Amino acid sequence: MGQVVDFVAVSTQGLESSPVADALAGLRANEARYFKNKYDHDFTVTPADEDPTTIAWVTDILSSERDITIASQPLEVAIADVDGIHWVHVFYDSGLAVNVLYTLAEAGKRAVGFKLSQGRDVPEELSGFKFARQKSKLAGEIRGTYFVIKQEHDPGV
Repeated sequence: MGQVVDFVAVSTQGLESSPVADALAGLRANEARYFKNKYDHDFTVTPADEDPTTIAWVTDILSSERDITIASQPLEVAIADVDGIHWVHVFYDSGLAVNVLYTLAEAGKRAVGFKLSQGRDVPEELSGFKFARQKSKLAGEIRGTYFVIKQEHDPGV
């Protein structure tokens, strides 16, 4: 059973081991608000160690598509299946959030997004990407980037 993220009363629950728990909680709340407003979906997170299959799926996509290995520890996972899209978010203790947008239809959009919590430096493994800035009432300034997924990666849904 997961925890529904409250974007009104932002909490660090589940993120306490992160040195940037407050900023990461704001980033997580920002994602929760997006899913509630766009899809009327409650953004629910579970501890990463309770969902090793999803962590392995995201890790495989990063590795096979761009030879990326995230150096920090995953703390939480969120899965949202809305409008024919399988969305997976992984929140890392470094303040990084990785999201995989995987349209289930064959010709649909598929991409990996990276978002950095306010004040976090770009991790070495993502230094080749250019990050855009976005303002958020919940998360301050978020920096983000993405790449398009080219190969097939069975999400198992």
